[in-house]
Amino acid sequence: MSLGWPGIALGSPRRSWKRNADRPFLLFFSLAHIHTPLFTTPAFAGKSRHGRYGDNLEEVDWIIGKITETVDLLGLANNTLMHFTSDHGGHLEDADSLIGQKGGWNSIYKGGKAMGGWEGGIRVPGIFRWPGRLAAGRVVDEPTSLMDIYPTLKYLAKDTQPDRHLDGYNLMPLLEGKTARSEHEFMFHYCGAYLNAVRWHPSDSDSIFKVHFFTPNFFPPGAGGCYDTKVCLCHGQHVTHHNPPLLYDLFHDPSESRQLTPETESRYAEILEQTARALERHKSTFPGKEDSDDICAQSNSVQNQLSWEKILWRPWLQPCCGTFPFCGCKEDKKPS
Repeated sequence: MSLGWPGIALGSPRRSWKRNADRPFLLFFSLAHIHTPLFTTPAFAGKSRHGRYGDNLEEVDWIIGKITETVDLLGLANNTLMHFTSDHGGHLEDADSLIGQKGGWNSIYKGGKAMGGWEGGIRVPGIFRWPGRLAAGRVVDEPTSLMDIYPTLKYLAKDTQPDRHLDGYNLMPLLEGKTARSEHEFMFHYCGAYLNAVRWHPSDSDSIFKVHFFTPNFFPPGAGGCYDTKVCLCHGQHVTHHNPPLLYDLFHDPSESRQLTPETESRYAEILEQTARALERHKSTFPGKEDSDDICAQSNSVQNQLSWEKILWRPWLQPCCGTFPFCGCKEDKKPS
C-alpha cells in the first residue's frame, strides 16, 4: 500500500522487519509529508478540517499506526525501542499562491525552522515507545537533544568502543526514571555555522536560562518570520547582535516573551558568567581550534565534515541543494 511518498511503500519496511525479526536491527524511516511538500493522497484528501496540512497529519498518524501494528504483530514490541521526532519546527514562511501558508504552526513558541536559537525552530516532539521497558504515559520535562539518539543507540547495542567527543548523552536512565535530571547542564545552539544561543539548566533550580548572542531579523517588521528571504539567514545584515545578550527563563517563560534584566533576575550576572565559561569549554573541544573573541566566528575553526574532499566520492553524504549530481550547499545561501 502506498505511503503517499514517491518510491516508498509500507511493504518495504515490513519485509525488512520480517527478515530481521530474529536479530537486532535499526530502521530509520523518514516522512516528508509536512516538511513541506504536502501530498494529496486520495485516501486522505479532505479527511481533516484543517486543509491539506491536516490531511497530511492524518496520513502520518495512520502510517505510524501501521508501523506500530507491524511491530506488535511480529511479537517485537517488548524488545523494540520506537522513537518519533522531527528535525525542526514548522516552516512558517512556506507558502504559495495556490493554498497560501501551508500550515506550519509552532504554538506558543517564537520563530520556526532555520531561525537560530528561538524555541519555535528547535523544540520538536520526542515520543518513545518500549512496552517491555518504558512506563506508558510518563512525561520527561528535561532538556534533551537529537544528538542524544546516537549515544543511546550505542549504549543499547552494548558498544563500548572508544568514540569521538560526543555532545549527546545516553537517554535510557532518564527515560527509565533512574535519574530525574538531564545530563545537559548546558546546550549550544547554532544558526547555520554560527553559535548564537546557549541554555543553562542549573543543578540547583528548575529554571532553564537561555542566552541569545544574536537573532535573525524578522521581515516585515512585527512579523514572526523572515518573509523576504523565505527562511532566516544567519549572517551579516540578516541578524542583530546583542550586547549584552538577550536572556530568558524557559521554565517560566517558554514563549521567550519576557526578557530578563539585572533588575528582574537576581542571578543575571551569574548566568552570563556561567554560560561564558561553558562556551569556552565547548570551544576547547573543537579540533584545530583558533583563538577568537568573535562569538560568531568561533565555529570557523571547526572542520567541515561535509567538505568536498570528504564527500566527493561519497554521494550519499552530499547535501543536495541543487539538482543531483550537482549537489552542494553554501553558508551564504538559504540553509536547508
